[in-house]
Amino acid sequence: MIELDFKKNLLGSEGPFELSAQITIERKEIAVLSGASGAGKTTMLRLLAGLDQPDEGFIKVEGATWFDRDARIHMSPQKRSTGFVFQNYALFPTMTVRRNLEYAASDRNDPDIDKLMKMVGLEELQNRYPERLSGGQQQRVALARALVRRPKILLLDEPLSALDPAMREKLQDEILLLHKALDLTILLVSHDANEIKRLATKILLIDRGSVKALETWPEDPEYWGAFPGSVISGRIVKMRRIPSAWSMLIEAGSDLVETIIRDEDLIERHQGQAEDFLNEMKTPAEINPKTAARAMALSNSPEKTAL
Repeated sequence: MIELDFKKNLLGSEGPFELSAQITIERKEIAVLSGASGAGKTTMLRLLAGLDQPDEGFIKVEGATWFDRDARIHMSPQKRSTGFVFQNYALFPTMTVRRNLEYAASDRNDPDIDKLMKMVGLEELQNRYPERLSGGQQQRVALARALVRRPKILLLDEPLSALDPAMREKLQDEILLLHKALDLTILLVSHDANEIKRLATKILLIDRGSVKALETWPEDPEYWGAFPGSVISGRIVKMRRIPSAWSMLIEAGSDLVETIIRDEDLIERHQGQAEDFLNEMKTPAEINPKTAARAMALSNSPEKTAL
């Protein structure tokens, strides 16, 4: 069991706010973190991994205290039984697939290296370098490398967001297989409604800095419009016209958010020519609260095109 009871002060795109959690995650659960961009989802993973510290509170895993501000306990990341897959995979470019796994293993001759490569279909690619791998293959390497030290908890920071729908679904299957085969507890950051419904045993929604546990994904997309935190605010970096909508890349705080926005979703003062809107960019672009829901509903739409 993971027990989280902490507070952390953060600076978002709309100013400072407090991230607060008081939740438990059972062993072998797949808990999916969802919420607006910049809400603190990645920070949650970093706090659990020991890469950052809460301002107050504690983190306990299976009865062991990993962090306690009052008791001045902070277990180092190396001593925490976690595997972390970053959004950009973070593979070593000068190392082959096998060397990436050997570097992460406690023993480079660990037989689990071969076992994991077989589980994720990397045996024939073990001597290739990351630059010669597809996005899906790089993701498999990142997964295997995170698991080679047999962690209790696997932390996944939107690992499938850059993949096409077919590859995303294939890797979702592999995550489910690894979860079952290795008895993992998984925390996954995702904005994809289909992915969340398919993988999650528990949903952790970050709303206005507060982490709330949901047992099921709300079917009504208008549900998401009820939360002010679902408003996306930021600078439009790039946009492309697709049928009845715009594909946009938005800079929200320190994050880049790719989403699809229908014409009617632009707030009233920007419902004119989108080209003029793009050229304005002196002030932040604001999108109404329903946009987040519609973007999630459209995330696997065949209309979506890569920017």
